[in-house]
Amino acid sequence: MHEDANYASGREHGDNLAARLNRKRVLARAVLFTESILPKLLPLILLVASLLALTWFGYFRHAPAWLHVATLAAFGIGLVLLVARLRHSVWPQVDRADRMLEERNDLVHQAIRVQADRPVRGGPVADALWREHQARMARMIGALQTGFPRPDIARHDRYGLRAIPMLLLAVAFAFSYSNRAGLLSDIVTVRQPSADKPDIRIDAWVTPPAHTGRAPIFLTGTTEVNNDPQRIPQFSELTVRITGGSGDDSVSYKPEGEEAVAIRPKEAGQPSDKVATDAIQEAPPETSLPKTLHFKIVKDGTLTLDGRQWTFNIIPDRVPEIAFNGLPRKTAASALEVSFIAKDDYGIQDAHAEIIPVEPPAKDARPLYPLPDYRLDLPRRNARDAKGTTSRNLTEHPLAGKRVRITLVARDAAGQEGRSQPQEMILPAKVFFEPLAAAVAEQRQTFALDANQLPRAITLSEALMLRPEETIPNLTHFLLIKSAQERMKLARNDDQLRETADYLWEIALGIEDGNLSLADRRLREAQQALSDALERNAPDEEIAKLMQELREAMQAYMQELARQAEKNGQMQQHAQQGQILRQQDLERMMDQIENLARSGAKDQARQLLAEMQRMLNNLQAGRPQQQQQGQQSDAMRQQMDKLGRLMQDQQKLMDQTFNFDQALQERLQQFGEPLPGEDELFDQPGDQGNEQQPGNSPTDKMTAEELRQALKDLKAEQDALGKQLGELQKSLKEMGIDPGKGFGEAGREMKGASESLGKGEGEPAVGSQGRALEALRQGAQDMMSQMQAMSPGGPGEGQPQMNQAGRDPLGRERPDSAQGPDYDGRTRVPEEIDIQRAREILDEIRRRLGTGNAPVMERNYLERLLGIN
Repeated sequence: MHEDANYASGREHGDNLAARLNRKRVLARAVLFTESILPKLLPLILLVASLLALTWFGYFRHAPAWLHVATLAAFGIGLVLLVARLRHSVWPQVDRADRMLEERNDLVHQAIRVQADRPVRGGPVADALWREHQARMARMIGALQTGFPRPDIARHDRYGLRAIPMLLLAVAFAFSYSNRAGLLSDIVTVRQPSADKPDIRIDAWVTPPAHTGRAPIFLTGTTEVNNDPQRIPQFSELTVRITGGSGDDSVSYKPEGEEAVAIRPKEAGQPSDKVATDAIQEAPPETSLPKTLHFKIVKDGTLTLDGRQWTFNIIPDRVPEIAFNGLPRKTAASALEVSFIAKDDYGIQDAHAEIIPVEPPAKDARPLYPLPDYRLDLPRRNARDAKGTTSRNLTEHPLAGKRVRITLVARDAAGQEGRSQPQEMILPAKVFFEPLAAAVAEQRQTFALDANQLPRAITLSEALMLRPEETIPNLTHFLLIKSAQERMKLARNDDQLRETADYLWEIALGIEDGNLSLADRRLREAQQALSDALERNAPDEEIAKLMQELREAMQAYMQELARQAEKNGQMQQHAQQGQILRQQDLERMMDQIENLARSGAKDQARQLLAEMQRMLNNLQAGRPQQQQQGQQSDAMRQQMDKLGRLMQDQQKLMDQTFNFDQALQERLQQFGEPLPGEDELFDQPGDQGNEQQPGNSPTDKMTAEELRQALKDLKAEQDALGKQLGELQKSLKEMGIDPGKGFGEAGREMKGASESLGKGEGEPAVGSQGRALEALRQGAQDMMSQMQAMSPGGPGEGQPQMNQAGRDPLGRERPDSAQGPDYDGRTRVPEEIDIQRAREILDEIRRRLGTGNAPVMERNYLERLLGIN
């Protein structure tokens, strides 16, 4: 049994070895077959490479038809002959595979072939010896490796001629991307050469605008046909480059719904393009100079080029939007501060405020200075959404102090402009407390706005010099004004007039506050120079130099500001109010600006610089301005008092009209002559038994005709109130306040009430008077908002309030209004929400009274609330 087990184990081992040998024999036979067929395939591969090289070199594009066919025939015959050689290739035998395995694995004694051999003669001993020999040979076999095919090409091509077709193929492949390269389709396309149609190459692509950040779209250079519309941004530039051709190749673009437009070479444009265009037009048709066409696509349409078409769908580039974020206001330093919001789909390139005078100049006017340049400070470049505040001092411009119309303008990279609704205001002007300085500034403004008014400016100057010992006590000021007068007389052109105007402005500033204004101008110039450098990405060395100039100008300005404040006794007052801007704070801000600029954050540096400029523009200039602010507040308070009296008179007139109309209706009803609609008016529930007793009112003794006449007599009072409203509107316009729609509506309602009173119709007059009161209240709210915006200290500081004129929140006079409010510690000052609630209650009471449908008891109660009775 032991021998049987050994025999079985040996047999199983032999089966595994046989299976492994069979797999290796298959691989070996495949390697041998490859080695035998590759030398036969090499001529065929070289023939195909030669055909491809000739095609890419453009041979078949330029060859005549007979030569084209002959070449193809020769290649076809060669292909057939070389393919016929492959039929002699046979699959190698097993013996060859065994020998190859033994040779490549260095096996001796035919270690593989002996596994299949059997002894011719033998017995048990011979068989045992043979099996032992096979086992030893099997242990020598181990892991067999077939290796890679070794075709030995060099033995068949001793001179290496096979490299020539392969080199030509590589060169031809590189040449296939050139202008005159051939295509594989030329092999089966027999072309008839024509002298009228030379060779041509067309390249076309679409370049979106740079601000969109989109990549160019190539239309040619691909064999794929894409019939889908191409979505491209508006104002994309189509470029077509034509090489060769006859020169009259047609390229057209057909906008949707319009006629096709032929695209021609540019005759005017960029200098480089112009030279190329002229060369093309002068060159003969047979030259191969490239011709470049450009076309800006602004509408959906179809491009037709060399028999092919492309359809484009435009992604519209929207116009920028910009608006005021609040009314423009005047700062403490008489600078113009504008808050704005803007947006654009791709980003805003720049924004500015357009400032023009409301009153148009004379036809022959000759202004010496252009309109004010007011650039808005954007938070960052190409911002899609921008919100900010810009403060700039325009007091030096001749339009300062004139009524102007301000319009915000935003521009995107495509050149599109968006405009805001205009706002009118008086352009902030420098306040001169010295009369002599104000007179000099007036002379400058006279001829700076219109050089034709120079004689009048000279007359003003001569009038100022009539009694110099009284008007000009300072000898230096006298000499300066005298020299400026001589300059005006000797000026012969606009440049000299501008120099004289600048000279007069410097004189006025020097008279007003000495060196402070000069330091302020130097500071503003340094800020503007630094802002321009940051805008154009100036190098660090230039920015460092400008920062040093800004520090020096800032130091000089702060020193002059402190000297003026101390001189006028404002230092302690400002310190108590916490309004001192310390030098250390400004130094820290300038350090931050310089660090941001060095780190490359130029937008943030510009924003911080604009913020510092705003802070300085809101800084008091050192002159005691309480008197001026008090005068302005008094003027505003006077207008509010006029409006309050006007509303009170209108309320009383409406009450009189209502009483007369009610009495008239009662008389007519008593004598059986009810007016149309009176049945519904007097048959209200709760009216019975509540009528006033006879003799309690003066109207009880009046007849119907007298009541009608009394209504007509009220027309004069109503007309007088309308006239007062017109005078109030005129006064507000002179103060730079827009009366608004409320006052306009009130004027129309007053006119309607006057017409109704003239006809003796009381009911429609009461309705018009009630609506006039409501419109007056709306106009008052609008006027208060504008007054708060015009206040240098902002809302809540120095502003006249409705309840500060000796009246409670309902508008009633206090008994002790002459002595002023007497609040003790237990009295709570009403807040804004309390005042608003009181106004709503007052409006509702007046509305109920104005309808005329309230019962007598309720009407008496409402009248007592209003303090009428």
